[in-house]
Amino acid sequence: MKNIFLADDDADDRDFFADALKEVKMETELITANDGMELMSSLDEKVTVPPPPHVIFLDLNMPRKNGYECLKEIRETDKLKNIPVVVFSTSENKHAIDTAYDLGANCYIRKPKSHELLIQSIETVMGLDLWRHNRQLPKKEFVIALS
Repeated sequence: MKNIFLADDDADDRDFFADALKEVKMETELITANDGMELMSSLDEKVTVPPPPHVIFLDLNMPRKNGYECLKEIRETDKLKNIPVVVFSTSENKHAIDTAYDLGANCYIRKPKSHELLIQSIETVMGLDLWRHNRQLPKKEFVIALS
């Protein structure tokens, strides 16, 4: 069972992700957060009671605490710093991508518009075994672009 966290303030995006995850060929449990504050509170609760998340899909533009602030806090917190974080954003902005890289995200995926591409995105990330290797993809491979 793979525990997946998704932090996204858009309810439609959360539902879209949950529907796609049901079609991924692995057993998963999805825990969602509506914003960065809720994510950090949930991580505080869930990480102290194993199992921790295998990966966090993190939107950047959220109220109360944005994705950059969450990523910075995750990387600076001993019990959280080794959890893989995939930035999952609509932004293709180079500054957004560079900032996510500099803050220690493992990779960056632009939110796909189709259900099939979302399934493929999730499967690609899960196939990287980020929780086993806990590595940041090299800069030239950091953005996972699916067409």
